Amino acid sequence: MTPSAQAPSGRLLPLLLGTGGLLVLGGVALFWLASARNQPQTEGAIPVTVTATACEPMALEVPAGPARFLIRNASDRPVEWEILNGVMVVAERENIAPGFSSVLSERLKPGVYDITCGLLSNPRGKLTVLATAESAAETAAPPLRELIGPLSERKVQLMKAAGKFTRAAQALEQAIAAGDLAAARTAWTQAAAHWASLGTVAPQAADLQNRIAPQAAWLAAREEDPAFTGLSRIEYGLFARSSVADLAPVAAALSRDATEFQSRVKAFDGTPAGIAGDAARYARSLADATAAGTLTPYAADDTVLLGAALDTLDRARAVLDPLLAAADPAQSARVKDRLAAAHAAASAVPQDRKATAAALTAAAEALAGINPTLGLEP
Repeated sequence: MTPSAQAPSGRLLPLLLGTGGLLVLGGVALFWLASARNQPQTEGAIPVTVTATACEPMALEVPAGPARFLIRNASDRPVEWEILNGVMVVAERENIAPGFSSVLSERLKPGVYDITCGLLSNPRGKLTVLATAESAAETAAPPLRELIGPLSERKVQLMKAAGKFTRAAQALEQAIAAGDLAAARTAWTQAAAHWASLGTVAPQAADLQNRIAPQAAWLAAREEDPAFTGLSRIEYGLFARSSVADLAPVAAALSRDATEFQSRVKAFDGTPAGIAGDAARYARSLADATAAGTLTPYAADDTVLLGAALDTLDRARAVLDPLLAAADPAQSARVKDRLAAAHAAASAVPQDRKATAAALTAAAEALAGINPTLGLEP
């Protein structure tokens, strides 16, 4: 044995062991720091636990203004947690994995809201938002005249998108009725893309949204649940079962719901703050769905849907951009760049789901900064 190959001396052994221990401790410390950075910021957040059957607590009370909720999933399947004003989704976090928590931050107006608690069939809780002197002053504040034009332009964009979705749903119904699997798959992709282009406004009709695109995980019997309908049920039949069998009545119901949704869009009263606010919420929802793989769980091809969704987010940005560029040119460029980065990530081949979700989250953060800059939020 050469000198270089000999075992360490007795003097060196304690030193090496001590150094190894320090390296291990250092690694543990670095791991802890990295983990801490990745944890949701929970300070001041109101805890809500979603079980298999309910929320804990089922009744919440908060003052109007900014609120933060820490939602923990104590059930055995992914859940969403929503704040509802009638049929309109005010705020939501989707695809919270079992055993995990997620933070939702939202500026709430006075009123009594419903909160969803896991499965769509579970009873809903209540969230009471109490008026404050600040919220009363905000209510009295006049809308910005400069935003009337962008608000009208956005309404026209959404009405056109709703019309395209209705026609696409009818084409899908016809392809299924003809028994043509290949044509039905193509028609489904087109209809799903048009539905994705309505993602900023879909939560305003949560009852229709739950019929048009429910996730199986939200339903007690999953794919066998009677409430598993619309685009989701058709996607399952066409791509998981490779069959149009039993889909004709589902497609006919989807066409009716699409027509009803189009009528609702015409009647929606948008708000100036909703243009960017709804876009930011939709971008966060897309990030969650992309990370969880629930955007197209059976077709397994998110590219077309994400492209359509990002197009509608960019149109929302564009109607506000003249005002944003005048107020803060750097922020205007940042929002545009982050949406472009999300487009690039979503269209990459092969697509990196983690990178795409991160790009969508960054776009959501940029979109969320528009309202404060334009004076739409204090």
